[in-house]
Amino acid sequence: MNEVADEKRFGKTVALALNELRHGTHDGLFTAFNEEHNWQLAHRILVPAFGPLSIKSMFPEMHDIASQLVLKWARHGSDHIISVTDDFTRLTLDTLALCAMDYRFNSFYSEHMHPFVDCMVRFLVEGGNRTRRPALMSAFFRREDATFFADIEYMRKLSDELVQNRKKHPKDTRDLLNAMINGRDPKTGERLSDASIIDNMITFLIAGHETTSGLLSFAFYYLLKNPNAYQKAQQEVDQVIGKGPAKVEHLTKLPYITAILRETLRLQPTAPAFVLQCHAETEIIGGKYLVEKNQPIVALLPKMHQDPAVYGEDAAEWKPERMLDENFAKLPPNAWKPFGNGMRGCIGRPFAWQEALLVTAMLLQHFDFSMADPTYQLQWKQSLTIKPKDFNMRASLRNNVTPITLEHSLTSSASGDPRPQQDIKLNSTRPVASTSPQGKPMSIYYGSNTGTCEAFAQRLAADAASHGFSALKVDTLDSMKQNLPQDQPIAIITASYEGAPCDNAAHFVSWLENVKEGERLKASYAVFGAGHSDWKATFHRVPIAIDDILAAHGADRICNRGTADAARGDMFSDFESWEDQVFWPAMTKKYSSTLQQTGTESAYTEQSLDVTVSSPRKSTLRQDVSEARVVTTQILTAPDVPPKRHIEIELPSDITYTAGDYLAILPLNPAESVLRVMRRFGLAWDSMLTISAQNGTTLPTEVPISAFNLFGAYVELSQPTTKRGIITLADACKDGATKSELTKLAGDTFADEISKKRVSLLDLLDRYPDIELPLGSFIASLPPMRVRQYSISCSPLWNPKHVTLTYAVLNQPSLSGRGQYVGVASNYLCKLEKGDKLHVAVKKSNQAFHLPSDPENVPVIMAAAGTGLAPFRGFIQERAAQIGAGRTLAPAVLFLGCRDPDKDELYRAELDKWEKMGAVDIKRAYSRKSEASHGHKYVQDALWANRSQVMDLWDRGAHVFVCGSRELGEAIRAVSLRMYKERAEERGKDSSDETAEKWFDGIRNDRYATDVFA
Repeated sequence: MNEVADEKRFGKTVALALNELRHGTHDGLFTAFNEEHNWQLAHRILVPAFGPLSIKSMFPEMHDIASQLVLKWARHGSDHIISVTDDFTRLTLDTLALCAMDYRFNSFYSEHMHPFVDCMVRFLVEGGNRTRRPALMSAFFRREDATFFADIEYMRKLSDELVQNRKKHPKDTRDLLNAMINGRDPKTGERLSDASIIDNMITFLIAGHETTSGLLSFAFYYLLKNPNAYQKAQQEVDQVIGKGPAKVEHLTKLPYITAILRETLRLQPTAPAFVLQCHAETEIIGGKYLVEKNQPIVALLPKMHQDPAVYGEDAAEWKPERMLDENFAKLPPNAWKPFGNGMRGCIGRPFAWQEALLVTAMLLQHFDFSMADPTYQLQWKQSLTIKPKDFNMRASLRNNVTPITLEHSLTSSASGDPRPQQDIKLNSTRPVASTSPQGKPMSIYYGSNTGTCEAFAQRLAADAASHGFSALKVDTLDSMKQNLPQDQPIAIITASYEGAPCDNAAHFVSWLENVKEGERLKASYAVFGAGHSDWKATFHRVPIAIDDILAAHGADRICNRGTADAARGDMFSDFESWEDQVFWPAMTKKYSSTLQQTGTESAYTEQSLDVTVSSPRKSTLRQDVSEARVVTTQILTAPDVPPKRHIEIELPSDITYTAGDYLAILPLNPAESVLRVMRRFGLAWDSMLTISAQNGTTLPTEVPISAFNLFGAYVELSQPTTKRGIITLADACKDGATKSELTKLAGDTFADEISKKRVSLLDLLDRYPDIELPLGSFIASLPPMRVRQYSISCSPLWNPKHVTLTYAVLNQPSLSGRGQYVGVASNYLCKLEKGDKLHVAVKKSNQAFHLPSDPENVPVIMAAAGTGLAPFRGFIQERAAQIGAGRTLAPAVLFLGCRDPDKDELYRAELDKWEKMGAVDIKRAYSRKSEASHGHKYVQDALWANRSQVMDLWDRGAHVFVCGSRELGEAIRAVSLRMYKERAEERGKDSSDETAEKWFDGIRNDRYATDVFA
């Protein structure tokens, strides 16, 4: 299947029933031959209409129709027998008609189906029947033929009426009908003819409603046959959506229901086959099968999807867990094909997926279901697609809700309008526009997990007006997937996370990496990449790949790629240097910006914010994180050593996590740092600030905000300043000697005196008290407050709604030699007490940094020092819970380091208990008391001493996890290479450094995962 899915060698052919359906849909998207012009034209016009933003904008209409189904079942009551496939057919047809062409069939308000549906069903059934009748028998089926063509005439007539009505009465909608009527082929500029529009309208209604209704019907059959899965799915809905209205943002937080739909399509692909043909004269597949040109190859999906070689010996069983994201990502290429293949695959897949997720979630949210006939066994019925036959169920409302209260809830709530609310939002992903009316338009896209690249993007947007440009949009890279702007330059700012894309860039990168050879991408772009040089081979992999792929496909590179290295600690200065010296000069030259500058440095100095001080009080809330509550706090170390602490946090009801994930904390600056600012600028403790910004900012504007709140919650005060920040100080300085010192600091001594010593702009203001820097210039120079990520140190099997963090408190003499350096997030956390509220969000860790999905057979090796134990406490806690439930697990060993077992060893009693259970085997190393750890001073010493055990586990398929400092990561890497070379020598294999390095690079982010922090 992987071979025949290669579109260079094989392509779709229209045969059998599809060929008969051409009587009704001609060369529409589904029934066209590859060489036909109209389908190629329609495909190019309509693919953008199925883009993520378009599909997201259809959510309210989807919710409307789903609500009609919910209310129908609620009003009928728990004794009513639901004809599942019939009602899901009504649902999907009405949804598609409303979303695609703003037309209502109103199927739930009539006992009988709309005549269009009756015609469509007869048309599909007869199309299949006609393929099974010899031509000489046609004279005996004249009545069936007459009905067949009458049904076609009715469907085309109704479709034509819709088209003509829309042309007479245009609507300001983003539906497919508008796209078909008004869209132009980006390649040729052509428009679709009315006949082609009708062909594709009928195609969408047939293919879209048939397949999705079948998927939903099969999914609920399997849910009712598998109570445990049903319970998990309903619990997920309760946790994510709760009792409020389903919203579009909920749909991405339903991994188990997503797995249910995937697994259902694996076992019951509703379009169970597609036919391919060979392009060449002959083709050999797998060295065994010889295929001649135009010879059909039928891809039977049920057979392929149940191959034990791919899905295991239980491949015929329905198990959603096998389709959870981590497992799904490991499937071989083209092993799961329910939406067809390649260019001829279903372009409506995002539409169907959003609809199926929403409907499944809403039904589980509001009802408890049961089989109408508990003895029912699955049977099939087939037209063009397959569905369950005679499958009925009953539905009873949950939580003592009545149909009346349910109707009020569904109709009075804002049911998920995807348009962002214009409230104050830290690190907002909504467009931040320059208000310069004469600026040349541009867009900025970022990939950012921790907020750094997003801050770069916002800074670039704020600077745009100074160079004669207007940043019309600042958004995530994923928002640009399949939708590269062609009418304006784009700046791409993204990071590599251990060589992988950031969470909000993964879909874009995946799409870009799969752009077909020879396809041109018409865009003008510039790329800036952030990364960490410790990752060596994967350093800047993602921005490099984006830059290279865009260039290879004909996109116009505006300037050389910029880079920043987190290991050096001055990423903001790296970005500013690229922006000032590379990006803006290239943009100005290419687009002939008419805005003249007298000098780059003075231009940025003028980017001040107009600030007025007032007295009214008003607090503002952020929306990118959710409110959580502190349950307990605990000091884990002795009083005379650097403190390490434990905190337990109750999560909001809609947040879930897995062992190995991060908890992102939105901290507050230490009060002493805020008071330094207040004193420096002469602000009273209750001063209110009102900010006005012409060039865009992430700060709250045009509303009074307390100075204490602004400096405590919205900006970074401890971030090392940038060269531009120092230039801003120098421009405000009147003393020549001080200006000279600052100029030197912004030059050759910047790295040693500012970056390495982590000197902030506030530190420099304290150092040079005579500088009269305007308050607005100071605020404009500060980066926005960003979240800090901590490894979660527990497992959801312990408590799915609580998380614990294990962290070190940073409070030490400043590297500059002036005062104390106080860690923002760790000191914020250590001051929290039971009952305090904080703002958090769960962030997924690298896919490889999770426990194996097959814990019975895959051993685990862990190495950590200090608070690097955090994720492994969660891993071991999860294994202990699994063992307590009767499971037999593969071995796990933990190499753990600290200074002194009596002073800073963490969770000793817990770990000893879990070790006795068999959840882990612990090898300890004490750097200041090595006699208590078999002479092992450091973790790497214990690892080397136990290398025989480690290599045996490795040969059994073990996964290795490392968490701790950069130094620990390098040390474990070095020992791993030594062990590999020693084992290679023992076996008479190549043990060279080059071979060992190649081996190590091959296992990273697969069987060897790290979480290394500075």
